[in-house]
Amino acid sequence: MQLTRRLTIGCATLVAAATAAGPALAADTHVNAAGMSPNASVATLAVSTANQDTAFNFFVGKGLTKRQAAGVVGNLTQESGVNPNAQQAGGAGRGIAQWSVGGRWDRYARDNMVWYAANKAGGVSRWNLNAQLKFTWYELNTYSYYGLAQLKGATAIRGAVLAFQNKFEGCGTCMTDKRVTYAQQVYNRHT
Repeated sequence: MQLTRRLTIGCATLVAAATAAGPALAADTHVNAAGMSPNASVATLAVSTANQDTAFNFFVGKGLTKRQAAGVVGNLTQESGVNPNAQQAGGAGRGIAQWSVGGRWDRYARDNMVWYAANKAGGVSRWNLNAQLKFTWYELNTYSYYGLAQLKGATAIRGAVLAFQNKFEGCGTCMTDKRVTYAQQVYNRHT
């Protein structure tokens, strides 16, 4: 049977499809201290970890230090669980960075995920993880106000989290300590 599980992580409600037998989860379950629903399947947790690792390796491959890359991934984990299909519950956020519909997701000239996927990422789906990672890097490199210089200047995980959070994300209620915890967890897996 096909189950659809909705998890609330940070700002986003994630919709993760898994094939399994058993009762469906209630919509919108709360997250535990690890940032995942207490009802989340092992498969869902594995996808989140795999996406975190893919993102971490992507940013290290672009020249960020491990601490800087972990800072970015800690933010993306808080925003979406690094789920490229994440959609903010009752809001405009989409994708791993929760880009806003009507803005960086689909409207800003030459600075929106839909345009980037169609024109710069080879026509792939806007929901593709690698396309979203590439768009993140494109934004960081193209628009100085998204904070690449500050991110590259960070030597500690907390500094990297703050640089990305404050310049790139512009979150309302940021929950910085959670972002730092997620970043530290990712960093620890890669050292």
